[in-house]
Amino acid sequence: MPAPSVSVCFAVLSLMVLLPSGSGQVSPTSSASAASDSQKFAALSDRFMKDSLALSPSIASQAGYHVHVDPKTGKKIELDAQLDDLSLKAMDAQRAFYAGWRERFRTETPLASLGPQDAADWQLIDDQIGFNLLEFDKIQNYRHNPTVPVELIGSALFLPLTQSYAPHDVRLGHVLSRVRQIPRLLDQVKAYLSDADPIFISTAISENDGNIDLIQNDLAKEIPAGSPLKAQYDQAAPAAISSLKNFSAWLKDDLGKRPSSRTWRLGKEFYDQKFRLVMETDVAPDALLADAERELRDVRAEMLGLALPMHAQMFPGHGDHSDLTGRDRENKIIGEVLQKISDDHCLPDQLQQTVQGDLAGIIAFIHEKKIVTLSSRDNLKVIPTPLFMRGIYSVAGFHSAPPLEPHAEAEYWVTPIDPKAPAAATDSRLREYNNFTLQWLSLHEALPGHYVQAEHANNIQPESRRVLRSLFGNGAYVEGWAEYGAQVMMDEGFLNNDPRFRMMMRKVRLRLLANTILDVKMQTMNMTDEQAMDLMTKDAFQTQAEAEGKLLRAKLSSTQLPTYYVGLREWLALRKEYQAKAGKTFDMQKYHDLVLDQGALPVPVVGKLVMPTAGQ
Repeated sequence: MPAPSVSVCFAVLSLMVLLPSGSGQVSPTSSASAASDSQKFAALSDRFMKDSLALSPSIASQAGYHVHVDPKTGKKIELDAQLDDLSLKAMDAQRAFYAGWRERFRTETPLASLGPQDAADWQLIDDQIGFNLLEFDKIQNYRHNPTVPVELIGSALFLPLTQSYAPHDVRLGHVLSRVRQIPRLLDQVKAYLSDADPIFISTAISENDGNIDLIQNDLAKEIPAGSPLKAQYDQAAPAAISSLKNFSAWLKDDLGKRPSSRTWRLGKEFYDQKFRLVMETDVAPDALLADAERELRDVRAEMLGLALPMHAQMFPGHGDHSDLTGRDRENKIIGEVLQKISDDHCLPDQLQQTVQGDLAGIIAFIHEKKIVTLSSRDNLKVIPTPLFMRGIYSVAGFHSAPPLEPHAEAEYWVTPIDPKAPAAATDSRLREYNNFTLQWLSLHEALPGHYVQAEHANNIQPESRRVLRSLFGNGAYVEGWAEYGAQVMMDEGFLNNDPRFRMMMRKVRLRLLANTILDVKMQTMNMTDEQAMDLMTKDAFQTQAEAEGKLLRAKLSSTQLPTYYVGLREWLALRKEYQAKAGKTFDMQKYHDLVLDQGALPVPVVGKLVMPTAGQ
């Protein structure tokens, strides 16, 4: 599953009352007024998006926004050549920026004056501003988590190397310009990184090694022989590498030895506030936790029913373990079946090739069953996960084409198995991601999951709306769709209804539910590592390697792991409601195209926008 993305959402009750609920005459005066309000909001939101991207050149590059015109001076700024300003002065300026823009939107284009689509965009903006103000005013992760600048540096250097927004030498020049600014950025963050949990420090050091490797190897290989860029590299790289190495030493020998009253646990007060913004739902974390724990028991019971006939065939001499009862019997039967299915896995050095080979069959099935319309751009590339991102992307991830450059490369990241890893760890990883689970992984990350989702979103017009819904999109929509899409493929008979695939899909569902339980309990209820590992390995049947990776991720992020469960529930509920209203006219492909073409709005908002079309 992908790692956290910065996407935030808010309660949608105020938006719900504005969405269409019937037909009626609109007077010319009100129509003209609505058009004027829409134009004003479009101009305001476009200015906000561009100015906010200019505050973070690394994110601007990801969006495909390359040249910013300063509204005060008219000066053009080459954003791809800039590395973010992370000084305290810049942080204070960003906080003031967001507070000022929130006031402007609320007074100049109040929510009640806008039509449904503009209202949805307004809410996303307000949610993102609320998220940022929560960070600046209360959580202040940037003061306590060194993975923030480390991952920012890696992303800032990596993206220009893999895209095609400008000629190769121009992009290399941009990267070298950012390399020269690394010492400045690291000096800025050292001034206020006051303390950090050991897990943040060890992860930052590991990821920082990836940044060093990127400069020493990946970037060096990109410099053409005899190019004048070689002299620039020789001038910039040593200072940057030295600064990165010194930063790792400082993390270990200085910051790592300071006493800290804060841990990686966010705590209930901050967690509840962040959860509300991220999910944009009225369900409380405690209620979601109760639902996840109940459904986990239900899925285990379903798995036992699937496993019994397979167990009898696979292990004729074992009986049905009737000498055991309850959880012990479930674990024995289900565990033996999962273990046997997991024997079918690729070789350690063939993980990426296996994933790549699976895509053709997935695409053919989507076409055959008319699941969803696929993009004509054909811009997906399967590549190894960048080293600097392997702390959080321990298995795989997806990186979409920039919304302003939809024809650019979209990347399905697959994290290779370290050839130096112990044999037991390698076997554990391969068994967890056996050939059936790898199929699910590609369904989730690529087709019909995140890649298809992003390709539809990158067709949204106008362009400003496309950028907004891409950068500020709802995490539950994004992750929930990937899980829902995989469920649809299974329901339609993918892999010839192979019971082994269905069994692994139920195991993935257990993982999704465990994600929610882990996040709520670890971040707010002092769940121990031992309890977390017991949940994952004994209740959710995860291998040791998978569980250890998820334990790390649960400490490095908060409120992201429940987005899968929240979103899946919302997608299933919306499909059920829409299909019931459409009746015999329901067309799955048209429905999926319709909802994806809205972009990453909260799923309940998507429902209000598309429901009037059901039955047409």
